Amino acid sequence: MDVLGGIVSGPRPGRMRDRRGRGKRGPLSLPGPLSPSSIPAHRPPREEFDLMVSDVLTSLRSHFDAETEVVEVAVEEAPLLPEDWTDEVPLSTVVRNPDVTRVVLFRLPMTHRSSTGLELLDLVWSTVLDRLGEIWHMSPDALDPRPRD
Repeated sequence: MDVLGGIVSGPRPGRMRDRRGRGKRGPLSLPGPLSPSSIPAHRPPREEFDLMVSDVLTSLRSHFDAETEVVEVAVEEAPLLPEDWTDEVPLSTVVRNPDVTRVVLFRLPMTHRSSTGLELLDLVWSTVLDRLGEIWHMSPDALDPRPRD
């Protein structure tokens, strides 16, 4: 490399970099609206959990329509617990107000207690059914629309 009056001529020192070898970028790297339908879309864990809960609640729509007590279902990351809490972290809670009763599901405790997506789905089902059964004074088995094994 020659340095002529502040002008660099010749190749740079060090190894040559191939800019094409860094990996894919742009619309081909991640699934998006322009990707073919054969490429599965990636969703963050929070969105996957929300969709799972939404599917469970959609399956229970007939019970929500038949019951007179208004129930909302919300998802939070984790419960706020006091520093001296020593019991197991709850998976959900029921908050009763004069206007509406709210079931709050906690995503992180549920995902930490399940090792597969199927276990997580079963845990979401059982938690939702237990809480709704508690509110509506019904057996969780009577609420469950899934076919029995």
